[in-house]
Amino acid sequence: MSHPHLLKDGEVTPGIHRDEYKQRRSKLIENILQNSNTNDRCKSQFIIIPSSSKVYMSDKIPYVFRQNTDFLYFCGCKEPNTILVITTVGDNFTSILFMNQKDEHSELWEGPRTGVEVAPDLFGVNKALPVTEFERFFGCFINEHKNSIIWYDDTNILQTELHVKLNELIKTNNIQRFISPKSLFHKVRSIKSQSEINLMQKSCDIASMAIKKTIQASRPGMSEHHLFAIVDYECRINDAEFLAYPPVVAGGSNANIIHYISNNQIIQNEDMVLMDAGCQYHGYTSDITRTWPINGKFTPEQRILYEIVLDIQKELLKKVNKMPTLDQLFHNMCLLLSKRLQEIGLIPKSLSGDKLISAAFSYCPHHVSHYLGMDVHDTAKISTNVPIQPGMIITIEPGVYINHKNPLAPSNFHGLGIRIEDDVLITENGPLVLSRNCPKEINEIETLASENQC
Repeated sequence: MSHPHLLKDGEVTPGIHRDEYKQRRSKLIENILQNSNTNDRCKSQFIIIPSSSKVYMSDKIPYVFRQNTDFLYFCGCKEPNTILVITTVGDNFTSILFMNQKDEHSELWEGPRTGVEVAPDLFGVNKALPVTEFERFFGCFINEHKNSIIWYDDTNILQTELHVKLNELIKTNNIQRFISPKSLFHKVRSIKSQSEINLMQKSCDIASMAIKKTIQASRPGMSEHHLFAIVDYECRINDAEFLAYPPVVAGGSNANIIHYISNNQIIQNEDMVLMDAGCQYHGYTSDITRTWPINGKFTPEQRILYEIVLDIQKELLKKVNKMPTLDQLFHNMCLLLSKRLQEIGLIPKSLSGDKLISAAFSYCPHHVSHYLGMDVHDTAKISTNVPIQPGMIITIEPGVYINHKNPLAPSNFHGLGIRIEDDVLITENGPLVLSRNCPKEINEIETLASENQC
């Protein structure tokens, strides 16, 4: 074994055994057959899952490679320009990896390749073939199994050459169209295994500690970029590969820009910092937001708003027990937020019904939850209007943002922006907050943020 510090015997990727990848492929086939009509269920199936290609920032200089998560989920292979094919004939299914051949020149520049010979045993697939054989294999299968169902997502093009070739092949073979398997991929991916939960917990632990240390190190006069560098370093030094997304490090009124990623301003005394950051750990992501006063002490207005957001988040966590939809959670957040903002005079008490909800939405214009997993906004094909289930991992992230243009808000609240976001595993026994090690109570936040004050 070349990486004994990372992989245990039988693991394809850290923490995930080859048997689990086989189970995932089996589950996918089960879902495909269950969601097919009686006539199509009798036909052979041909499922094509491409890997990502390398993307270049300039001539010969690639961006950091990130694998297509659908491909990675079903086989664990991290190499670019490869293809996973799963075929069914009758009750049997076969998994084939189309790999790049070993090549000394390429490997000198890009590192070792797995190669065709060892791929079946390593990844637990039935066989592996050179990627140059894909066209011939496709043609032979279609000729032998007429009227096969071809599953391929032709809207999100990951390999341009393969996409062009596939469109030529379906014309040549008189195939009417592709059927996208994306929704079925995401249905399987939405329920996390114990192995995945363990990796997600570790990702959340790393990010939680990194944000905690960033709060401790912060002080007035620092730049947002400095805080970005601290959270990035702390995640990487604790074994995360990289940050899960460009973080938001928003001082003062920059927190009113929901996806603020410039991170280049100086943070002034009495400003708050809103940090939205997470990391990727062996393919699994965390997504946490904390807000704190840069000088270690909330102003009265900051404290009032922070308590409101924290209370609402705790109420929403209680509601998770009833397995609501994410949209129901959002509606609940708007109701809770509207009542609390009415109490402090940020929404007129005369408003009710839809106008009240609309006023609350003007203070928090983003959803309160999304699915989380291998991608930050995971399993995007799963509707936010279906009940959550045990095994899902979601975020709970209420916020309040008071832009100076908001006609409802008194001027002493202008420029304030607060969000508190945690990552939550849904279980039969209630929610488990995976990011529980990241402090969020007012006394904890003020104590941490006071540690580096001059």
